[in-house]
Amino acid sequence: MSTYAEILSAALSLPVQERTELADVLLASTDVDGADFEISAQWREEIARRGAAYERGELKGIPWSQLRGEIRSQ
Repeated sequence: MSTYAEILSAALSLPVQERTELADVLLASTDVDGADFEISAQWREEIARRGAAYERGELKGIPWSQLRGEIRSQ
């Protein structure tokens, strides 16, 4: 049986496309839609507000590469 560290190391050594596909499969396996949690009404409103502002061009997205760098530097 492989350890978590061995699996992680093997996964990280895959080409980008294969890592992306693996991530998709792993996320799908979590069955978030069936999870036992609920988003509050306030968060739903905030999500809708931000989405509408983005679509109107009032908010800009941050590229993942930039955001990842900011997260890692913290």
